[in-house]
Amino acid sequence: MLKIHYLCAVVALVAAPIVIADEPSEPGEFLDGIAAIVNEGVVLKSQFDKQLALIKQRAAEQNMQLPPDDVLHEQILERLIVTEIQMQRADRIGLSQQISDQVVNSAIQRLADQGNLRFEDIPAMLAEDGIDYAEFREGLREELTLNELKGIEVTRNIRVSEREIEQCIIDLENNVVVNSDWELSHILLTIGESASSEEVAAVEVLADEIYARLQDNADFRELAARYSEGPTALEGGSLGWLAGQQIPSIFTDVLQDMKTDDITKPFRSTSSVHIVKVDNLRSAVERSEINQVKIRHILISPNEIIDDATAKQRLEGVLEKILAGEAFEEQAKLLSDDPGSANLGGDLGWSETSGFAPEFRAVADAAEIGVISAPFRTQFGWHILEVLERRVFDNTDEIKERNCVVRIRNSKQEEETLLWLQRMRDEAFVDSRI
Repeated sequence: MLKIHYLCAVVALVAAPIVIADEPSEPGEFLDGIAAIVNEGVVLKSQFDKQLALIKQRAAEQNMQLPPDDVLHEQILERLIVTEIQMQRADRIGLSQQISDQVVNSAIQRLADQGNLRFEDIPAMLAEDGIDYAEFREGLREELTLNELKGIEVTRNIRVSEREIEQCIIDLENNVVVNSDWELSHILLTIGESASSEEVAAVEVLADEIYARLQDNADFRELAARYSEGPTALEGGSLGWLAGQQIPSIFTDVLQDMKTDDITKPFRSTSSVHIVKVDNLRSAVERSEINQVKIRHILISPNEIIDDATAKQRLEGVLEKILAGEAFEEQAKLLSDDPGSANLGGDLGWSETSGFAPEFRAVADAAEIGVISAPFRTQFGWHILEVLERRVFDNTDEIKERNCVVRIRNSKQEEETLLWLQRMRDEAFVDSRI
């Protein structure tokens, strides 16, 4: 239930009615107005007011001191402006239309599953929190759109080299960071691509001043809300719980010897200065073992020429030939419609059955070693399979490599996302009215 309430709060921050009233309530005042003109679009005063109210409500619930009103208003308006710029970009590339009602419904279903709720219970639950279901859906649609946009324009363009992976594995052997889970908070001060040496120095001086105040027991959340330029600034800089492999590589060295409640000194990355607080820390499992099977199969798929019954009949004929002594691998090479395994004699290699279609997995899990199954149907067509071997496999090294890829990508993603947002913001026409 806490996850539900948290997402409700987050989504509500971006949900706002897109209506402009034309009738003035007082001379010179309108029921809704424009907070900022952004390229060909606008940020409405109602959107600004809604975010302001929600942020103040959440800060009161968490007993967190917010920045002075002028700073807070600027931060909220800037967040809305950057969101509007991104949504305009998503519209231009046709992405907004791809986030259909079905996609939104799927996201809500996942949310309901996390809270052990039914999909149909969500509207009433939101109403109890004073959240309009239609606005919730549109806010969630916007969040999904922004995440997909970042994936297309930032995440998918990040490359991780073999050399980087090898160096990461060397660096992280027996490293407490990767073998632990971390609850972190973060203050981020950006440095523009074209910043002068004086501007860089000013950012570094500000970071030192913030750190000094933290050493005097100032509230980290309050300083994050006032000064941080990270996406969670108005949430007190909270990054939540991160598994070790999710920790950006730029954090690794500074977190190495830290404990709960420790705060890092300011440290630089390419385009920003960071201060990180360890809110909590717990050990994580280091080694991993999985059950694997070595399988070979033959697939006959129905098509325009072969209907479903004929495909099954043909596979039954193949099975009779194999049972009569013909080689499984030769029949697979001749007849299997699986392009990935046919030339290998149907060999699927070592795999976890969890990666297969449910029907395929059920047969594979139940099969005896060396016994060819009867024909069975999946979404891909008709199969027979044979389990050749089973094993318990220590995949710790594979996990280390995957974790390193994630860590390197996370580290690059933060920097690349900041630069991407800065470029779009710099290129946009913005006329603030607040």
